Amino acid sequence: MTKETKAAITDNSGAKQVQNVPSVTTAAPVNRTYKSTLFIMLFQDKNNLLELYNAVSGKHYTDPEVLEINTLENAIYMTVKNDVSFLIDGRLSLYEHQSTYNPNLPLRFLIYIAKLYSRMTRNANLYGTKVIRIPPPEFLIFYNGKEELPDRTVLNLSDMYEKEDPHAGLELSAVMLNISGEHNQKLKEACRTLREYSIYTDKVRKYVGELELADAVERAIRECIAEGVLKDFLEKHRAEAKEMSIFEYDQEKHIRQEREEAWADGHSAGVEEARLSMIIQMLKNGMSEEDISRIAGASEKEIKDAKSIS
Repeated sequence: MTKETKAAITDNSGAKQVQNVPSVTTAAPVNRTYKSTLFIMLFQDKNNLLELYNAVSGKHYTDPEVLEINTLENAIYMTVKNDVSFLIDGRLSLYEHQSTYNPNLPLRFLIYIAKLYSRMTRNANLYGTKVIRIPPPEFLIFYNGKEELPDRTVLNLSDMYEKEDPHAGLELSAVMLNISGEHNQKLKEACRTLREYSIYTDKVRKYVGELELADAVERAIRECIAEGVLKDFLEKHRAEAKEMSIFEYDQEKHIRQEREEAWADGHSAGVEEARLSMIIQMLKNGMSEEDISRIAGASEKEIKDAKSIS
């Protein structure tokens, strides 16, 4: 049920902030009608999520109840399912996890935020003369794939437009943070759960190169428990964590194979256009020609053509 609430939040300075924002019921435990992920399972826990928010924002909240989780459930919205969204500080934060580079996330975020705002204002008079107040959004992506990407990348909805238009009336910017390997160490030091999640997924990716997938995941779980990495979580949810990790890695491999097959089939005009568009976006995101060549397998001519267009 949607309603408007006033919430008093005390930050580390001792000052109280009164929020007057639409409120929704806190999300229930993970909906098992879809394949969840370890990221969702870890950060649906309010203690872990507050730790991550503090690390990202520089705040020092200690009471997890200041968070109001409102993640979309796909039982309601079918295929529309975001990873984690929540209200705090009068702001609506949407966090996504990705193990493959995805230039379409700004559009996905737009769909998510539209659904969330629609749910929040369900009982409001959108045709009235009184302004309906909504919380401003922020969009963050936590990336831990094998492609070498910068610590921080900004993805803009305007990069997806068919043609550049400085007068376009709609923009959405999402920040992608690379949490693989040695990237964003300061952030991971500020959030132990994120750091240990990164260590675990790095181990899985490492051992997949040496063992069968199930064995690689099992080895990563055993080592992490022995090293005190996500120890309590993995001991409590061992079977489920293993199943999720196998599913996630299979999905990542499937997406990568589909992308490689599409790129190999370059005679298709539609595929060529999509490939060129991706290279253009990589350039706009500040990626070097060397990185684009390595990640996308782009030739010197393709990069040159993309630069002439962008």
